Amino acid sequence: MPTYITLFQWTQKGIENVKDSPKRLDAVKEAIKAAGGNMQAFYLTMGQYDGVTISEAPSDEAFAKTMLAIGSAGAIKTQTLRAFTEDEYRKLIGSLR
Repeated sequence: MPTYITLFQWTQKGIENVKDSPKRLDAVKEAIKAAGGNMQAFYLTMGQYDGVTISEAPSDEAFAKTMLAIGSAGAIKTQTLRAFTEDEYRKLIGSLR
């Protein structure tokens, strides 16, 4: 399954209700699971982003739809990166002519 790294920042609404964020995280995990994927890791971070997740999903479309639904709740803004494993990277580079 494709891997995704998602960087997120709390919105004003999200930080005002930060004590509810563990429940929101559980809901995000369930939404990704319902889309056929799973969240492999979650990190609270310091700096430009408030957190990072690493997830898998069956397709870019499935993950994008899930992230749009999560973002529409208004507690976070996300930036998602499609990540390629080392094996995928080596295959891509090896196919260059």
